[in-house]
Amino acid sequence: MQITERLAELGLPPLPEPLGTPTVDSHTHLASTVEYSGLAVETNLAAAAAVGIDKVVEVGCDVPSSREAVELARRFEQVVAAVAMHPNDAARSTTLDDDIAAIDELASDPVVRAVGETGLDHYRTTDESLHGVQERSFRAHIEIARRRDLTLVIHHRDARDDLRRVLADEHLPARVVMHCFSGDADFARDCLAHDAWLSFPGVITYKNAAYLAEALKVTPVEKVLVETDAPYLTPVPARGKANAPYLVPHTLRFMADVLGTDADQLAATVRANTFAAFGGQW
Repeated sequence: MQITERLAELGLPPLPEPLGTPTVDSHTHLASTVEYSGLAVETNLAAAAAVGIDKVVEVGCDVPSSREAVELARRFEQVVAAVAMHPNDAARSTTLDDDIAAIDELASDPVVRAVGETGLDHYRTTDESLHGVQERSFRAHIEIARRRDLTLVIHHRDARDDLRRVLADEHLPARVVMHCFSGDADFARDCLAHDAWLSFPGVITYKNAAYLAEALKVTPVEKVLVETDAPYLTPVPARGKANAPYLVPHTLRFMADVLGTDADQLAATVRANTFAAFGGQW
C-alpha cells in the first residue's frame, strides 16, 4: 500500500511538501505512535524520508520503552536511541534504583546517543512529596550521561526554578538538549548559558505560543533543533490529529518564517546541529 493511502486509511494528516534539504527529528516516540495511531514504524520512517526527514532520535520514558528504543535503533539505520526514566515515571516507580541501574546498562549500547528524557515535571506530578524523587532520578541520569559521555535530554514542565537550581548545582555532560522547549526568551537565555541546544516542537506554530517564537529569535541558529515529540504536539495545519516525524516540515517552515530565513537553509543547519548535539552523524 502506498504511504499516502495508508495515512488516509488511518485518518492521519497528508504528507506535506517535501523539504529541499533533509533534516532530523531530534525527539520522537515511534513505538508509542504505533499504539496511538496505528502507524507502523516502517511506514512512519518511510513517510518521514519521503518529505526529507531521514533521521530520528527514538526516546524512551521508562525501562521497557528504553529497551524498545534500543531495539529500533539496532533495526533501522535512520534511528538512534535515547534511554531514561521520564520524571513522571520516576515518581511512580516502586523500584527506582533498579530502574536507574537498568537505564545505565542500556546506555552502554553503541546505538544509544543520549540519556533522556529525564528532568522535572511538576505539572503532572503534583504531589510535592514526589518532587524530591524526580530530582534524585534527574541527578542520577545526569551522572550517567556525564560518565558515559552521552547527550543529556531534559524534560521540563512547571518546574523552572528547581530546574535552574539543579543545572547550576550539577557538573553537566558536554552536550545538553532542552527537549520540547516551552519557555520564554528569558528562560531560553538561561538554558543557553549552559551551552544547551533548544529543541522546538510543533507548539511553536500555535496561535497562543508567541512566547516560543520570541525564544527562537534569541537562540543562536547553531543551537536550534526541531522535534515532533510524536505522537503528540502536532503542528498547524495538522493540529488535532496524531503527530509523526513526517510533519516536521510544517514546524520547520514556520520557524524559518519567524527567523526570516530560507527553510532549506534552516533544515541544513538544524541537521548539522542535531548531529553535533547527539555526538556525530549516523
